[in-house]
Amino acid sequence: MTEPAASSSGSGTVHASAVKVGDRAVLIRGPSGAGKSRLAFDLMLAGRAGMIPAAMLIGDDRVHLERRADGLVVRAAAAIAGLIEIRGLGLRRCDFVAEAVVGLVVDLAAGDAERLPQPAALRTTINGVELPRIPVGESYEPLPLVVAAFTTLEGSGLTTDEGDCSKRFDNHIIPTIVTK
Repeated sequence: MTEPAASSSGSGTVHASAVKVGDRAVLIRGPSGAGKSRLAFDLMLAGRAGMIPAAMLIGDDRVHLERRADGLVVRAAAAIAGLIEIRGLGLRRCDFVAEAVVGLVVDLAAGDAERLPQPAALRTTINGVELPRIPVGESYEPLPLVVAAFTTLEGSGLTTDEGDCSKRFDNHIIPTIVTK
């Protein structure tokens, strides 16, 4: 899936949320009400629980994307930096990081989500930068899919290969099973 550039300069503000997990950002896209804020908060909780590397909010609802030499960088829209919507509690202030390079894109309520997606559906291009992508259908919980990606994506920088096993947080999965 290829997305149009945010602007002709390769940067712009988009309707999305982002969380820094480890040293890369997860960019969360989807229509209003799809659960972008919920997934962002769930990722922060999963980081605290040790399910994934430490996770911190970059921005919720509106983020700025910019193509740079090191990849696609995401940062919060200045007016709402450090704020996240928690349904039932409203807007809440939390710790946040200024920016990070995007390492994964999650598309909520994706029309092309499938049980066994084609390899092309697991990649997207934003502002000329090709990135791993998780298309999440409306009836699926996104957090388990994102946690699975963090513990199984070979070459994502999120796992380490030791012999014939990708290891991260005591998960042992033979890469050929999940990547081929």
